[in-house]
Formats: sequence, structure tokens, C-alpha cells
Amino acid sequence: MLSHLCAATPALYILWITMAQIAGQEDREKTTALKDLLSRIDLDELMKKDEPPFSFPKTLEEFEYAFNEYGQLRHIKTGEPFVFNAREDLHRWNQKRYEALGEIITQYVYELLEKKCNMTKAILPVDHTEDEPTTFIYLSPDALSNPSKLLVLIQGSGVVRAGQWARRLIINQDLDSGTQIPFITRAMEEGYGVMVLNPNENYLEVEKPAKSSPLPSPTEPSDEPAEKRERKDDKEGKKKREFYEKYRNPQKETETERIPIRENGSSEEHVLYVWDHFVSKAEAKNVFIVAHSYGGLSFVELMNQREMQVKNRVCAVALTDSAHNIWLQETSKGTQDWMQQHCCNWVSSPEPLNTPLDPMLPDCPRVSAGTERHELTSWMSFNSIFRFFSEVLEVKEDEEAEETSNTVTTRSSSLKSKHQDL
Repeated sequence: MLSHLCAATPALYILWITMAQIAGQEDREKTTALKDLLSRIDLDELMKKDEPPFSFPKTLEEFEYAFNEYGQLRHIKTGEPFVFNAREDLHRWNQKRYEALGEIITQYVYELLEKKCNMTKAILPVDHTEDEPTTFIYLSPDALSNPSKLLVLIQGSGVVRAGQWARRLIINQDLDSGTQIPFITRAMEEGYGVMVLNPNENYLEVEKPAKSSPLPSPTEPSDEPAEKRERKDDKEGKKKREFYEKYRNPQKETETERIPIRENGSSEEHVLYVWDHFVSKAEAKNVFIVAHSYGGLSFVELMNQREMQVKNRVCAVALTDSAHNIWLQETSKGTQDWMQQHCCNWVSSPEPLNTPLDPMLPDCPRVSAGTERHELTSWMSFNSIFRFFSEVLEVKEDEEAEETSNTVTTRSSSLKSKHQDL
């Protein structure tokens, strides 16, 4: 018995080694397959597993939200403010939902500009053709014909469109703080014509055409019969697809491309275009500008391009947390001196409203907007801005009256002298 066992031991050993090698080979193949799978899986895609489709309501009513009498967005049934995290652990879906609501808010503000403020759209470029992308601004009925005062509103950068300072404020706070409507109605009450610019509507977004699939690359010839090889390839391909599909989200965002709007492809281009085709042609003797954040940078760029025109037409400029930089934008000494006399920048600060602050650059005075929140600076300085405009205009009118009086006195003295000579 022992002799038989000893004789069989080498054979068993060889069998064990062979089985181990086979098992090891299978493990290596599994490991290789797993590595290949993991290399194909996008971690972001894993996070999107079971994500609901990007299908959202098209109106405020369908969203079950409405603005109350205080201009606050509230849920129709619960009366609660807007909730961003409608679904836990689905940040991308929540963000898409928020953006969908934001698009509805944009249209809602347009309606307010047209119905509440009686403003009309002016399409840009003014000489556009039927098949080219366009943008627009809003004009009050007397924007071009008001002989006295014109107010021009320039927002910052981002998703906001004409009539908005900050989408976040409109959704989470109220219409007064987030839109330009209080500025528009106050200006109209005080006898201004009004232009509302739209510096972020710079392009038409269209869906990209589908890409054609590349032809499969030729493979090395095989000794296997073609039919057997095709069945094998199909089986392996199906397994891989099924395994991968379990861990990926088939929902893809539509790929788009942007077609720039002629002569309005950026905020700076837009402000310059509106100046050349609208503001410079308006009858108003006194032009006033409110520019928030990046809008301030666009105004300074306008001064770089049309310095003398701006100096001759603009009476005062109110900046709110402006993003301009006179050094990086290479402004002239004349522009800097003019800004010192005609501009004021209300900036985010913990100091009380209108507290003078140290100037960071030699351009224009800086005062506190009474808030540390960038997006709130325009609303918090609302009353101060109109007071600033009134004071500047009063000083200008007094100076003009004094010049007129001196001219009349000089002429009178000259006529008297001539009469005495006669």
C-alpha cells in the first residue's frame, strides 16, 4: 500500500501543479478582465447610476412655484422657498433642474420688462439677416427721444440675461434684489429714459451633428473558421457590453456648439455696439450708467475705445463691485482722471453703507455697499446710486446756469460799452 502511494505521489504532484497553473491562469485572466473593465468605467458615470431623465417642467406653474406679493419665489402648496436638493445624492440632476428653473425665470423677467415696465426689444445687429443669430436689448418708450436723461444698465457676467443682476437672488431672495426692475421703475419716475443691455447673450447654441462611427480596423488573420470566430466575438462583445452597461448611465447630455453673434460676441463687444448704435444716437443731454461686476470692466473698455465720446455724453457712472482694472486694461491718464471725478464704486465690505474706503487703484472713489455679498451690492446701494446721480446732475446744472449767467452778463456789458461809445 505504502509502495503504491509513493509511486503515485509524483503523478499527484504533477496533477496538482497543473491544476494550480490552470487556476492561476484563470485568475490572471479574470484580473486582466477586471482591470480592463475598471479602465472603461468613468467614476463620474458611476455617480450617475439610476439618475432620473433630464426632463423638467416648462413653466413656473408646472414647477409648482410662484412669486408671492413680496416678489419671493414660493412653493404653491407648501409655501416653502425653493429647495435645490430635491433629490439627495443626485447633484448633477439637481443642478440641471435648477438651470431649467433659471431659464423659466429669465423668460418671466422678460415678461415683466415688457408688461410692467412697458419696454420693447431692439434686435441686434441692427442690420441682421434672416438666417444669422441675433440678440437684443430693451428700451423704454423714450430711450432715444428723452432730451434730458438716459439711464444705461449693464449687468455682470454669467447666466443672467437682460433685466437681471443675479439669478440666485431672484430664486432665493426676491425680485427686487435680483432684478433691475426697481432701477427701471425709479428711473422712469424721475424722468429718465432707460436702456437695458444684454451683454451675456453672445451666441446661438445649436446641437452638434452626430459623428459617424469609424470603420473597424482590420484584424490579423486567424486559423479559426470565420463563422466560429464571429460567434465568439459576438458572445464576448455582448458580455462586455452587458457588464459595462450595469455600471454606466446611458443618459448623455446633448453636445452643442456656439455660433457667435456678429459684433456682439462678448460683453465688451456688446457694450461698444450698443454705444455706437443706440446711446450715441440718443437725444439725452445727460447719460448715466450703472454697471455691475464684469459690466464695469466692459464700461472701462468702452472708455478705452470711445474716450472723448464718453466724456462728452456721460454725466456719472455708478459701479457696483466692479471687475475693472485700469492697469491691466491699460487706460489712459485722461480716463483715470475723468473716472476720479465722475465715477463711484460701491464694493462689498463689512463697513456700513457709503463708508469711504481706501482706493486700490488711482481710478475712482470706493465706498461700502453695506454688504459682503458680491451679488447684493447693486440692490444695497440702490438709493445711494440715485442720490449720487441727482447730486452730480445738480452740480452740473448749477455750473451750466452760472456759465450762462456769466455769458449773459458779459454780453450785456459789451453791449453797454458799445452803446456808451456811440
